[in-house]
Amino acid sequence: MKPRRFQSEAMMRAQERRRREDDAPRLLQQVSGLKELELHFEEYQGDGEVLASRHIRHVVVDRAPALFEVPCQEPKCRDGGHDLTQEIMRALRASTLEFDGEDRCRGTLGTSECHRILRFVGRATYADRAGAEASLAERGAD
Repeated sequence: MKPRRFQSEAMMRAQERRRREDDAPRLLQQVSGLKELELHFEEYQGDGEVLASRHIRHVVVDRAPALFEVPCQEPKCRDGGHDLTQEIMRALRASTLEFDGEDRCRGTLGTSECHRILRFVGRATYADRAGAEASLAERGAD
């Protein structure tokens, strides 16, 4: 069981993240033709050779904030995480169908740096782009 102090710190960080999401502009206002967005995340330990976690986020475009912050999955990491907002928004504003990137956590583990690496792949569908009406499922069948 984690000490109460760490639980309350984690709760405060989660509340702050939710506040930033609530204050952020809506994704649909920023990228009006966006229909679907799927983000695949893989987080690696050390030099990016040991897979620590993997997950997929299906973004609810109609309600989502134009903010893409992913907490570091290392439980002992303090003040870390990954802000992918600029990179993802740049790709979405350019109507890119598939994009990828990488970010290194800048949090700390005690007196050393965390250095977890987050790699991501985004897949988007747009309503107003010629040929982009193909759904994510159709693209995945290729």
